[in-house]
Parts: sequence; C-alpha cells; structure tokens
Amino acid sequence: MAAEEELSIVDLVKIYAQQETIGQLKGAGRWLGFGAAGASLIGLGLVLALVGGLRFIQSKFDTTFDGAWSWVPYAIVLAVAIVLLALSISRVKKATLAKEPK
Repeated sequence: MAAEEELSIVDLVKIYAQQETIGQLKGAGRWLGFGAAGASLIGLGLVLALVGGLRFIQSKFDTTFDGAWSWVPYAIVLAVAIVLLALSISRVKKATLAKEPK
C-alpha cells in the first residue's frame, strides 16, 4: 500500500476557503474588467454616433431648422439617445457573477 497523506480538518477548511474566495474574486475581477472596458467603448462609440447624427441633421436640413426651430435637431438626437438607453437597459439580464450551468 502506498502511503497517502491525510489532510486535517484545518487544512481542508483552508483549501476550501481559498477555492471559494480567491477563485470567485478572480472571476469577478475579470467580469468587471471586461464589462467596464466594453461599456466604455460602447459609450464612446454611441456618443460619436449621436454627435455625427446631430451634425448630419444640422447640415442636411440647415434651412428647415432655422431661428425658433434650431432646438429640434437636439431634441431628435436626445430622443434617439433615450430610446437607445432604454433598449440597452432592457437587454441587461445577468444578475449574478456565477457561471450558469449548461
């Protein structure tokens, strides 16, 4: 018979605690890091797209929105931004950091 090393209760508790805390914290850090990077890039892209849309409306309809109607392109872009925000919020579904079983 080969001599097997027996682990004490204290060793088993330490191993279990490391497995359940350090592993989970690494996963949470990775999840938060990728989420923050993705949100930043999507946010920057949407801001640039909205400003581009505003400039497009202002350049193509420059005589339509003169004088008292100069605020309309801004209202259109604001409405589009609100719709995109509502759509983005409605698509968020993940409520936990734990991996879902397959």
